Amino acid sequence: MRIALVSETWAPEVNGVAHTLHHLASHLVAKGVTLQLIRPRPRGGERETLVERDVHVRSLALPIYADVHVGVPCRRRLRSLWERERPDAIYIATEGPLGWSALNAARQMALPVVSGFHTNFDQYAHNYHLAWSIPMARAGLRLFHNRCDATLVPTATQRDALAAQGYDNVAVLARGVDAERYTPARRDKALRARWGAGEHQPVALYAGRLAAEKNIELLAETMAAMQRANPALIQVMVGDGPARKRLQQRLPDAVFTGFLTGEALARHYASADLFIFPSLSETFGNVVPEAMASGLAVVAFEHAAAKELITDGLDGRLVALDQSEGFVQTASDLCRHPAQIARLGRQARTRAASLRWDRIGDQFLAHLIRVQSLSHAATHTTSHV
Repeated sequence: MRIALVSETWAPEVNGVAHTLHHLASHLVAKGVTLQLIRPRPRGGERETLVERDVHVRSLALPIYADVHVGVPCRRRLRSLWERERPDAIYIATEGPLGWSALNAARQMALPVVSGFHTNFDQYAHNYHLAWSIPMARAGLRLFHNRCDATLVPTATQRDALAAQGYDNVAVLARGVDAERYTPARRDKALRARWGAGEHQPVALYAGRLAAEKNIELLAETMAAMQRANPALIQVMVGDGPARKRLQQRLPDAVFTGFLTGEALARHYASADLFIFPSLSETFGNVVPEAMASGLAVVAFEHAAAKELITDGLDGRLVALDQSEGFVQTASDLCRHPAQIARLGRQARTRAASLRWDRIGDQFLAHLIRVQSLSHAATHTTSHV
């Protein structure tokens, strides 16, 4: 079986789409699937060795987000590729110009298409003062996904929300976590010492982009309130982005690490005690199960991954979406109670350890096989009419 993956982002870029696609692609290859990858040309020009063919297209930077690039339209090039090496199904992860080109080419060639809904555009638009564009963007996204044979979303809540907006053929594909990499066993006393944290001194960590759409202002307010509630608290910020300078001004005592991946990220998670995540822009948020698998007590809004995975008071703390003050208060109260932090962290590890990527990969492959079969059946029926 040959699958074409189309995405505006890919590793080593650090974001949820690239992270998820890497796990799914690795699983498909392990199952004997041949992969094509179509993506914007990476800055270093490096090739992905996981795939049979790595097709690079020209890219442009987004005007409001200069470090994010999208692929330029290339429908003719994709048609030429797929006429020579026809895929059995196509997965389009992003709805940018490259995604539209791939969808148009696929529909013209009667190729089955599955799309992913990875971005909460409404939240991004509000954070970047583009609320006026939301109705037009919603209509465009609905048109895009309804031209696909199926759209995959990470949560049941997202599925129901899209269905209510008129999306067809929406199915849930959950997310997994590597519980062998993200584990409390990677707790590092030397790393904690570099942060200035003693053995029993609490460490609150955030991991993600430092940007407006991650609700950074509330993160700063929450961390400051937690330190007032417990002056011994150490604050660690893992990530980078356009709001880093402002956040450093707001939190002068915090440790800023920049982006981390792999073993370094796993050690930072495991060496903290609490995970503070006020973002409302996620469709899932892979950092939440990573933190849970690492044994951290998570404080998050009742949204995306946190809503799916956390039972409030059992394996984390959830706050209602409209309760920003409640978020600050919940985190501040928790940082005063080390025994509760430890209990929540142990239960979080148990919950997250059940989220295996191999199961998710099998479900992903099943969706691709299903649309391939439906497409084949439709073509066969038409040929006999």
